Amino acid sequence: MRNFTEDQIMFRDAYRKFLEAEIAPHMEDWREAGIVDRAAFKKAGDMGFLMIWPDEKYGGMGDADFRYEQIIIEETARAGCKQWYNTLHSRLVGPYFTRFGSEEQRQRFLPKCVSGETILAIAMTEPGAGSDLAGMRSNAQDMGDHWLLNGSKTYISNGINADVVIVAAKVAGAEKAHSMVLLILERGMEGFERGRNLKKMGLPAQDTAELFFNNVKVPKANQLGEAGKGFYYLMEGLAEERLIAAVGQISHARKAFDITRDYVMQRQLFGKPLADQQNTQFRMAEMDTEIELVEVYVDHLVAEHNAGRLSSNMGAKAKMMASEVEWKMVDLGVQLHGGAGFMDEYPISRMFSDARINRILAGSSEVMRLIIGRDVFSQKYQSRMG
Repeated sequence: MRNFTEDQIMFRDAYRKFLEAEIAPHMEDWREAGIVDRAAFKKAGDMGFLMIWPDEKYGGMGDADFRYEQIIIEETARAGCKQWYNTLHSRLVGPYFTRFGSEEQRQRFLPKCVSGETILAIAMTEPGAGSDLAGMRSNAQDMGDHWLLNGSKTYISNGINADVVIVAAKVAGAEKAHSMVLLILERGMEGFERGRNLKKMGLPAQDTAELFFNNVKVPKANQLGEAGKGFYYLMEGLAEERLIAAVGQISHARKAFDITRDYVMQRQLFGKPLADQQNTQFRMAEMDTEIELVEVYVDHLVAEHNAGRLSSNMGAKAKMMASEVEWKMVDLGVQLHGGAGFMDEYPISRMFSDARINRILAGSSEVMRLIIGRDVFSQKYQSRMG
């Protein structure tokens, strides 16, 4: 039994109807255009479905726990609208203002983020610095009343649509490799330019761009938190980021399962439904079990997160397992669809392509194994048998 309150169940129903009416009908057009229409964010904001967690004085619900975000992520996957990637704006970037920002910054930025007038992005990745942020080359020089930012970023989600981008940069002249500052860049700042909307294997409607910074003067009022602590600020949100990824990935896996189940019940092979074949039943039974086990663990971690007990190790486990199970399911889905699974007109084909990034983003499966392995062999490790 999943632990959702009556209010949360009502919220799920309302959000599902919103997706069906306002988002899902446009996804094909946005795929063709290579970008989601900005109006999608405004419509969600008008209905109270965008960045719901801030205090009421900023326009949010105030007391919304992570269950509401879980519902949004699950229903977005269920409706086939993952390429909207509203969670990046709402839960991956937005909380930086409450965790590390000043009250002036919260008042200046949050209301328009909640309403959907302002779209958010975060810029960490560079051509030579992905998981290893210490290899970052973008730098910011302290000029007294402002920072002078130079460098570039790549693979930045919402890179074209974003009005406000939180940029991580090395503090120029600092001795420590992890001495970084987070800067709030706004659309139109001189020297802040966008490159290509990058073509990708999957997720074509999700704009992913290059960003360039050429002597951008960033006022100190746009410095997020303390200079030199940017690296630690980025690390602080990783456990939740990986839980967010896990919720989306296992929801996507369940959607792929349901689509495949419906297809094999109708596809005929040797005069009877493919679902009657023992191999089909065995493989689908295995996937149903694996998906459900990860769903239970993810639900458990949402409760742990709400209680303030989510650890980096927990997030890594959830993200690794959810992304791996998702990949197994979309691969099996294509296989059981046969030649139809290779055709773009079938949802499983697109789900396969879209899922490939998930074993890379928010920390690759290999990095997740490193994190979990370090915990296993640490002095603090305690047997789960008690």
